[in-house]
Amino acid sequence: MLAPYACQPDQSRGRRFPESLSSFRSPFQRDRDRIIHSSAFRRLKHKTQVFVEHEGDYYRTRLTHTIEVAQVARTIAGVLNLNTDLAESVALAHDLGHTPFGHTGEDAMERLMAPYGGFDHNAQALRIVMRLERHYADFDGLNLTWETLEGIAKHNGPVRGPNADAKHEGPLPYALAEVNEAWDLELDTHASAEAQVAAIADDVAYSHHDLHDGLRSGLFTEADLMELPVTGPAFAEVDRLYPGLEKMRRRHEALRRVFGRMVEDVIAVAQNRLSAAQPKSVEEIRHMGTTVIRFSKPLYQELKAIRAFLFTRMYRAPSVMEERARVTRVVDGLFPLFLANPGLLPEAWAADIAAAKGETELARVICDYVAGMTDRFALAEGERLLGMPALA
Repeated sequence: MLAPYACQPDQSRGRRFPESLSSFRSPFQRDRDRIIHSSAFRRLKHKTQVFVEHEGDYYRTRLTHTIEVAQVARTIAGVLNLNTDLAESVALAHDLGHTPFGHTGEDAMERLMAPYGGFDHNAQALRIVMRLERHYADFDGLNLTWETLEGIAKHNGPVRGPNADAKHEGPLPYALAEVNEAWDLELDTHASAEAQVAAIADDVAYSHHDLHDGLRSGLFTEADLMELPVTGPAFAEVDRLYPGLEKMRRRHEALRRVFGRMVEDVIAVAQNRLSAAQPKSVEEIRHMGTTVIRFSKPLYQELKAIRAFLFTRMYRAPSVMEERARVTRVVDGLFPLFLANPGLLPEAWAADIAAAKGETELARVICDYVAGMTDRFALAEGERLLGMPALA
C-alpha cells in the first residue's frame, strides 16, 4: 500500500503523446524500462564518475554510480511507502545528460555554450529523453510520464521562485526552457517525495563510493579517514569487533557502516517530518516550501567535513587535476572544430545540422553530439582530429 502522499500510477498526469496503458506494467515501470533500454543509458558505462575510464577497471563509472543510486532510492522509497518504480526511474535518468569526463567535461561545456543558451546536465537529460532518443515510430524521445520528467528537472529542488537555489538565478538553460515550454513542469515547486528520494540517494551513493575509490587510488589512506567524523567511528567499531581483520575486508566493513548510517538517518528524518506534516497528497509535498527527504542537521555537518576532505585530497589532487586539464583540452578542441566544420559529424546528424537556423541552433546540435560522447570516443576523436594522445 502506497502512502497518500506517494505518486499513484493510476493518477499520473500522463505522457505528452498519449499511449495505451500496458496490460502488465505501471506507467512508472514503463518509464524505468525505457530509460534502461535507451542509448544514453548504455553510454554511461564509459563516462567518468571521478576517474577517467581508462584509469582502472574497479573505479565507479557514471553507469555503476547510477545503479547504486537506484538501489538506494528503491530502499528508501520502499520503507517510506513511496512509489519505488518512480523513485528508481528518476534515479536511473538523473545523470543521462552528463558529458564525457564527468563534471570536468560539464564545466568545459558550460563555458563553451555560454553564448548559446548555457549547458546543464539535468537540462540535457531532459533534452535526451524528450527528443534525442529516436527509436519509436510515434514520437521522438522516450515519451516519459510528467512525474518522471518533473523528477529529472527538479530532484535537487525548485529552479524558479522563492525556494530556488541561488545557483539557478538568471535565464534557464535553453534545454530546460525548451522542455518546460512544451510541457509545464511547475519549476517553482518542489518535486515529489520520490524525486527527492532519488536526489538524496545520489548524495548517499557518491559520499560512500568516492571514499572507496579514493582509497583504492591511493590518494588517501584508512588512517586519514580515522581522523574524520562518521568514517573514524566506523573504522573504530570494525577494529573493536574484528581485531586484526584483513585490510580490504576492514575497509569494506567500515564503509558499509558509513553507508548504513546515511540511509538510516535519511529514513528517520523523513519519517519524523512526514509524521509531523501529515501530508495528504503529493501536491501537498510539492507545495510544502521545503524538502521532506534530507539528512539530519548533525549528520549533514559531518558529511560536509568529509566532502571538504574529498575535495582537497581527491577531486583537486594533483594527479586528478592534471587529468582534468588534459581532458578539458579535448572538449575545448572538439567543440569549436565541429562548430566550424559540422560536416565532420556522422551522417546520422546531417538532418539536424541542415535544420539548424543560425549559429546558436547549430551550436546546440554540436553540443548534443559532444555531450553524448563517451570518454573513450572523445579521446579517440581528439587523437584522430586534433592529434592529442588518446592515453596519458
